[in-house]
Amino acid sequence: MSASLIQAKREALVARRRLDGTLDATRARMRPANLAGEAWDGVKDKSADLADGALEAVKQRPAAVSLALGALALFLARAPLKRVVSGMFSSADDEGIEADDATLNETETDAA
Repeated sequence: MSASLIQAKREALVARRRLDGTLDATRARMRPANLAGEAWDGVKDKSADLADGALEAVKQRPAAVSLALGALALFLARAPLKRVVSGMFSSADDEGIEADDATLNETETDAA
């Protein structure tokens, strides 16, 4: 065999080994467990960045953040608050109606 043919076979063998290594690395990275792990790491990094940004925003504008959180709390508690307020007014109205009924009954008794 000639020297150039031997050299070409060696280069082909090296290229094939490099390709096999690349394919093995690609297969390893494409395994579902590895993909999920990389995605989870990305989510953790992104959420840490968002938390840092939120903390800086709170430090810069604490009054605005407090107002927004208060509004959110009122929004989330609107049903219980509505029940409390309507219960306060309905019991006051019920007492007024009972007092009117008592007055009406006394008037009817006096008239008879």
